[in-house]
Amino acid sequence: MTGVQVAGVGMTHFCKPGASPPFTDMAREAIIAALEDAGLTMADVGHVIAGYMYGDTTSGQRAVYEVGITGVPVVNVNNACATGSTALYLARRMIEAGAADVALAVGFEQMPRGAIDRSFPGWPDPWGPSLAATQAVEGPSDAPFACQLFGGAAREYMERTGCSLETLAEIQVKARRHAAANEHAMFRAPLTVREILDSAPVVGPLTRLMCCPPTCGAAAAVLCSDDFMRRRGLSGVSIRAQALVSDSPDVFTAGSPMKLVGVDMARRAADQVYEASGVDPRDIRVAELHDCFTINELLAYEAVRLAPEGGAEQFVRDGDNTHGGRCVTNPSGGLLSKGHPIGATGLAQCAELVWQLRGQAGARQVPDARLALQHNLGLAGACVVTLYERA
Repeated sequence: MTGVQVAGVGMTHFCKPGASPPFTDMAREAIIAALEDAGLTMADVGHVIAGYMYGDTTSGQRAVYEVGITGVPVVNVNNACATGSTALYLARRMIEAGAADVALAVGFEQMPRGAIDRSFPGWPDPWGPSLAATQAVEGPSDAPFACQLFGGAAREYMERTGCSLETLAEIQVKARRHAAANEHAMFRAPLTVREILDSAPVVGPLTRLMCCPPTCGAAAAVLCSDDFMRRRGLSGVSIRAQALVSDSPDVFTAGSPMKLVGVDMARRAADQVYEASGVDPRDIRVAELHDCFTINELLAYEAVRLAPEGGAEQFVRDGDNTHGGRCVTNPSGGLLSKGHPIGATGLAQCAELVWQLRGQAGARQVPDARLALQHNLGLAGACVVTLYERA
């Protein structure tokens, strides 16, 4: 199979629901930026994968046609919060399979206000088994379903390890500090631990400022085969390894909220990536992790082996998750502060890491970054882990 590189990336500023342009405008902006970054046009693209969760059928075509109607295949994908990186995964696989030399992955979301909820009442609930398994352990709650799952995971992890509530708050403090240097981020004002702990309670240990907000935005990436890059004299960032996994058989029966929010998925996907690439996680200096809640970033430190089991709190206390530490996590501000437009999130993570590996991240640049890790998670369940390498 041919190697695959990210030749160009682009994204919009992320913003609150009700304050964004239509998804068509946002997608067009991100696609044009990615094509211009790659030095290509829609005429070069042989396949398009479009990701979104809130939208009607063929919304991907509607978005792409704003840039050019070329007749190439357009595939729409919805894989919960891992939608953007699933689009990236499918675009890479198209190139590896020889279906195209150039593939465009685009993700967008024009989200409604409020927490994520079921879009089709009366249908079997895709999150129902996860919620039932969580409530069997945690008891009933009126909180939004994702908050219930991650609140249960926070309670379980804190009981297992003795991790403090202040450590969960410190992750958001760090996220805001990083976002201050990101012009695309939605929330850039600093927060204190006290402000986070004093914000409205949600469920279990979680407060409102430990949860990511609903967001609108778009992001895109242009992927090319190694051969195409050589023929055109282009340079890019290599996708060294990538894995997409779903839940393991015991996820609904183990009585563990941590398993229900994807800890095992993340570990299996990361291990597949490390095995395929031969890379030691200790060599990774920058990562974008799926911090939909502060607890999920904490869990991800251990799941993707940036910290030893039970060592995530020490990883935070030692400053190993920020500039000057071992691995700068979410230099973009992450989902907590940059925002989480579901279809765009995985591709926005890709954009940030490509900029980091090119040395184009400005004030948030991680010095001498050669390898970068991306972790993008969707409940019930999908997880994509991607390893990038500077060309």
